[in-house]
Amino acid sequence: MKRPVSVTSPDSDDSTSSPVSRELLRKVRLLELRTRLKVHDLFGGQYQSVFRGQGMDFSEVRQYFPGDDVRNIDWNVSARMGQPYVKIYKEERELTVMLLVDVSASNAYGTGTSLKREVAAELTALLALCALTNNDKVGLLLFTDKMEHFVAPKKGRRHVLRLIRDVLAFEPESRGTAITSAVEYALHALRKRSVLFLLSDFADSGYEKAVRVAGRKHDLIAVELYDPRERQIPPAGLIPLKDPETDELMWVDSSSASFRRAFKSEAVRRAEERDTFFRSTSIDRIELPIDQPYLTPLIKFFRARERRK
Repeated sequence: MKRPVSVTSPDSDDSTSSPVSRELLRKVRLLELRTRLKVHDLFGGQYQSVFRGQGMDFSEVRQYFPGDDVRNIDWNVSARMGQPYVKIYKEERELTVMLLVDVSASNAYGTGTSLKREVAAELTALLALCALTNNDKVGLLLFTDKMEHFVAPKKGRRHVLRLIRDVLAFEPESRGTAITSAVEYALHALRKRSVLFLLSDFADSGYEKAVRVAGRKHDLIAVELYDPRERQIPPAGLIPLKDPETDELMWVDSSSASFRRAFKSEAVRRAEERDTFFRSTSIDRIELPIDQPYLTPLIKFFRARERRK
């Protein structure tokens, strides 16, 4: 049964949600346990060092010592005390993390043991638990060619379990993909600078302007999920290719070497265009093939970003 488009405020109580099956609860707990181990073993410290606070808060004043930055001198206090005092600041550690997850029909695809959407669910759990471990707020936006489901950022284990449940169980009303609409919704919903993870196969076009704006306002990380069969077809004779978002069907002769070369060349061209775009905007992009463990490219990203910081 399809669920209606929904928007949940930070103050709404999870108990008002529709009943969930024991099987779904089992999946949520299992996914939490599996990803929690990865959080503690691999990502806890790196997450905190990679995604730092978004500003500095005033803490106190103290007497000036040689070597202190003279730009931090509090002249009013110094005048009253008769000697120089400086302002001390502390980093604003708390972050807001927003997970934008593509649940269009093309993400219900996978030729191996997992679908793209299942890998996206694991990543959602992993990133949400990282936020929970570091006492950050985390929210969720599920989208197709429209905004399907939004849960405002909030703290707490119960909230994180709700996000995991939603991404596992939600059935979208639409089939297409509109990254622009999702990004623009997030831009309007988030008041302060946040960390945005955009999880999608990027089977869309025309999103560049919205993503560029979001990348300037927020810390945006694009996570591209793909199945290798979407980039290279094996020789298997006459086979049907169906667009999951439009249901358009086309029969092709995969035994033709020229067809396989053309198919691969077009897929590589589109991937290179996306890579060029994200590089030009200085937005981080992670490519995750769903037929391989996703931890390796994630660890590589975290370590590379930590070195840059």
